[in-house]
Amino acid sequence: MTSETTPVALAPGHDEHLTAAIESAGGVLASLADAQVLVWAGGVDDFPTDLPDAVEWVALKLAGIEEFMAAGLIDDRRTWTNASGFYAENVAEHALALLLAGLRQIPAAVTSRWDKQVIDTTIRSLHGSTVAIIGAGGIARSLIPRLVACGADVIAVNRSGRRVDGARETLPADRVDEVWPRCDHVVLAAPSTAETRHLIDASVLAALPDHAWIVNVARGTLVDQSALLRAVRAGEIAGAALDVTDPEPPGPDDPLFDEPRIIVTPHVANPASGLTRTLAPWVAENLRRFRAGEELLSTISPDSTY
Repeated sequence: MTSETTPVALAPGHDEHLTAAIESAGGVLASLADAQVLVWAGGVDDFPTDLPDAVEWVALKLAGIEEFMAAGLIDDRRTWTNASGFYAENVAEHALALLLAGLRQIPAAVTSRWDKQVIDTTIRSLHGSTVAIIGAGGIARSLIPRLVACGADVIAVNRSGRRVDGARETLPADRVDEVWPRCDHVVLAAPSTAETRHLIDASVLAALPDHAWIVNVARGTLVDQSALLRAVRAGEIAGAALDVTDPEPPGPDDPLFDEPRIIVTPHVANPASGLTRTLAPWVAENLRRFRAGEELLSTISPDSTY
């Protein structure tokens, strides 16, 4: 490992959490022109289109980097990392909160003015239920022990079908249709790809039990929202809790907001208030690895689509 400090550009602007992480791992803040590493804490719109050749590694603060891919910014001239898995604890906590809020009818209870009879007849327990997690990566690994602690079983679905710790069963993505009639509720944590677009469509909604809740903390494109709204209104499923929508944000008159059995939170599963604080330890670990010549966490392939 080199004893010299590594010049790191931090943009846009100064951040105390990331600055401390960089310095603790042997980095020193530098201008982009002098940097060997760029830690990019912004979005795609203001990303520099012409990076200096000296930049060997770019660390993006986002987990989903579809916009960076679409803009052609990810190249093969340097190493790129995203934040996939780094925010899993936050997102898993929010997913559980959404599922419990739906099952326990919290939004309806808050607005019912003590209409106990209506609420009593619609509350369900998570205990004893089976929850399918579609996209069993970092979020799923954080969510599964939380669900199990509440007395639920989990069916995990991932690309390979390789066993996921804590899940009762793991299935590959090409067998996902087997899951719908066998689960009580669904949590979506998969990336947005051509294959996952409208994964939840009218046929899936019809296959789910009528007491099912769908929680989406992944990307809005995974759900056909028109079909979802029709299914909820028709009583085909019990409800949905969405932290992401398509489009995002929804228009102010979007019917999602008027359906009492659909909970919408404004993409806050990973809140901006704690974003860099959560990211900082991972930046420090990756900078340590970079300086030691070790493989970095969460590298991006230039051929990837997410």
